[in-house]
Amino acid sequence: MTQEPITKSGELPGGDILRLRGVSISFGGHAVLSGLDLDVKRGEVLSILGQSGSGKSVLLKLLVGLLHADQGEIVFGEQHVEKMKAKELIHYRQKVGMVFQSSALFDSMSVGENVVYGLREHFLRSMTRAQMTERVAWALRSVGLAGIETMDPADLSGGMRKRVGIARTIALQPDTILYDDPTAGLDPINAARIGRLITRLREKLGVTSIVVTQDLDTAFRISDRIALVDAGKIAEVGPPAQIRATKNQIVQEFITGYAPPDALTTPKT
Repeated sequence: MTQEPITKSGELPGGDILRLRGVSISFGGHAVLSGLDLDVKRGEVLSILGQSGSGKSVLLKLLVGLLHADQGEIVFGEQHVEKMKAKELIHYRQKVGMVFQSSALFDSMSVGENVVYGLREHFLRSMTRAQMTERVAWALRSVGLAGIETMDPADLSGGMRKRVGIARTIALQPDTILYDDPTAGLDPINAARIGRLITRLREKLGVTSIVVTQDLDTAFRISDRIALVDAGKIAEVGPPAQIRATKNQIVQEFITGYAPPDALTTPKT
């Protein structure tokens, strides 16, 4: 089965597919994002870095409509995500798919049943069973796991579970894929395999990829641009070479893993 590049939807000026302006969200009085601005270009791999608790995963959930911002706008193509109602979000999530950190597979279902799950939710009336079976086989083949439809998720390695989660997402043929820490918990070999897969899917399918990660090696290897979240905003965004060479102290401390010790003070006598 030959798969065509995924159909493009509306586009913002300058080739951007996604625009965030002044996005803020708080939990229990604690501001997680505070007036965050970000543009995402169509077809790019954008990695989002930041310390634990900086709001990276919250940002992904805002983009897919699982959370709603307190303030600001999130525009995908020509649609305002923050204004979408439940039925609109269902259609939107056919175009913007999310790969969860835990893979979120149902252990009570086979691999094939996991991958077809989204198709049944979104395309039950427009796809035949044979078409769904063919799409599942294509998706698993695309992530290097052809022929494992009857296996149980519990019998898969961590890296294989991650790839099945990706297969379930690409089966919907989205415009954009959001990856929540896709290499978390993986050894370097499997982390590199996931990184190559993200790059290959962008090349084969024309998808835009937004990757939240703490894996600096993967981020610098696969990204067209890298953004660092700090204090609820984007501290800096640019190509990997720019991020490596930046004089922004916050970014440098993050990518080098070094922060200067606090200055010692001598108590007054």
